[in-house]
Amino acid sequence: MKIGDQVRFLSEVGGGRVAGFQGKGIVLVEDKDGFEVPMRVSDVVVIGDESYDTGRMIQKGNAQNSVPVIDEEEKETEPADKPVTFKAKPEERAGGDRLSAYLAFVPMDVKELSQTRFESYLVNDSNYYMRYVYMTAEGNAWTVRATGEIEPNTKEFLEEFGREDLNTLEHGCVQMVAYKRDKPFLLKPVVNAQVRLDPVKFYKLHTFRENDFFEQPALIYTIIENDVQKVKL
Repeated sequence: MKIGDQVRFLSEVGGGRVAGFQGKGIVLVEDKDGFEVPMRVSDVVVIGDESYDTGRMIQKGNAQNSVPVIDEEEKETEPADKPVTFKAKPEERAGGDRLSAYLAFVPMDVKELSQTRFESYLVNDSNYYMRYVYMTAEGNAWTVRATGEIEPNTKEFLEEFGREDLNTLEHGCVQMVAYKRDKPFLLKPVVNAQVRLDPVKFYKLHTFRENDFFEQPALIYTIIENDVQKVKL
């Protein structure tokens, strides 16, 4: 059994593709929805080209007596030597079902403000996943600077920039779609918040303040807070 093999479960309905191993005796099976399920190696069997989700799986004897197929590569490589790909699901927090998100700018060396470069982040302070696009405009022409998905109650690095880039960042926009995985949720409106940066603020030390998201001072713009969107900042 190796990464990429198609397997089915012996003690329950389902199966998927081997995505990795977790310690000795535990295989991580990626199901058809893309989620990794930890299972004992003895509880799965390699099915080759058979499809676990088509209902055409071939029964090879009693499931309880089935023996997993082990190839020569598996004999030579212990599961503990293979990468662990299992990822725990994000934990939700009380009060996090109202959307709050922020655009943050952090000096890389606040003690050398006249020379430092900066990092920008998107902060998701809610129990929702967010699919986002961060863009800037020069006149009517928009340019995408970062796009992706940010997990609940985390922050996402967007880019590093210097003062020479401030004029291109002056007119920005953040668009986001919020949702939850594997559970019902309240539908949230699509976020479309335009951001006006004042380049002068990046030259003033008092602009960057202590906050709940970073250990160092940061300049933070509210995109949406407690489900109330800031249309223009």
